[in-house]
Amino acid sequence: MEMQFKKQSFEKRLTSMLKVDFKRLFLSPLVYILCGISLVLPILILVMTSMMGGTSVDPTTGVETTVETFTNVWQAIGSTGSAMSMDLTSMCNINLMFFLVAIFVCIFVGDDFRSGYAKNLFTVRAKKVDYVLSKTIVCFIGAVAMFLLYFIGAMIGGAIAGLSFSTEGFGAGGVIACFISKIFISLIFVSIAIIFSTVAKQKLWLSILCSLGAGMLLFTMIPMIAPLSAGILNVIMCIAGGMIFAIGLGALSNLILNKTSLV
Repeated sequence: MEMQFKKQSFEKRLTSMLKVDFKRLFLSPLVYILCGISLVLPILILVMTSMMGGTSVDPTTGVETTVETFTNVWQAIGSTGSAMSMDLTSMCNINLMFFLVAIFVCIFVGDDFRSGYAKNLFTVRAKKVDYVLSKTIVCFIGAVAMFLLYFIGAMIGGAIAGLSFSTEGFGAGGVIACFISKIFISLIFVSIAIIFSTVAKQKLWLSILCSLGAGMLLFTMIPMIAPLSAGILNVIMCIAGGMIFAIGLGALSNLILNKTSLV
């Protein structure tokens, strides 16, 4: 009697891969450490800058020194300045999370190659396209969690520092649109980190270095793409951009995995 093996559909393969990746995500100490950093970071930034900010005068020379500080809590979420603004509030805000997301993705994906899990996985069942798509979805969910925790931390830090919660000049809708836009911009950073992780494989330092370098090229554009005065057009543009990058770079990551050695 001839045995016949039923071919698994794409949906079943992807569902199986997602279950494995989500299990690894929730069991990884790395995720909880980075989520803790995401929560604590804005609290430290807002409280410390509020304590150290202001103008001081040197009694011996009479020279005034001004340390810039946040004037309201929403500056920790977005900037009202120009794309090339390099002041404290545009540098030390939620945009720092994009680099933390890149590091998270590089470690999460790179661990598959260092442990030999990826080689065994592709040998037994999974296809490269399933792997890349699953990693993109799971890492994006991890990035969303980190951004949400940063937002909560910013609210806590702002309350402790006594900062204003006024939305004068941009409105509550602008804050929401800005935050949603940045969440979808993180999909671009996730896709970039995945492609460098597939190139570097076991060389974690190389994937992190390349991902952070590529991220720096986009960093100064983020305040312009998703300012505090953002609207529905910014949200649509960021969703579309994130999806286009995820599909395009995902296809390139799949090609790299198919054309290169897994060790």
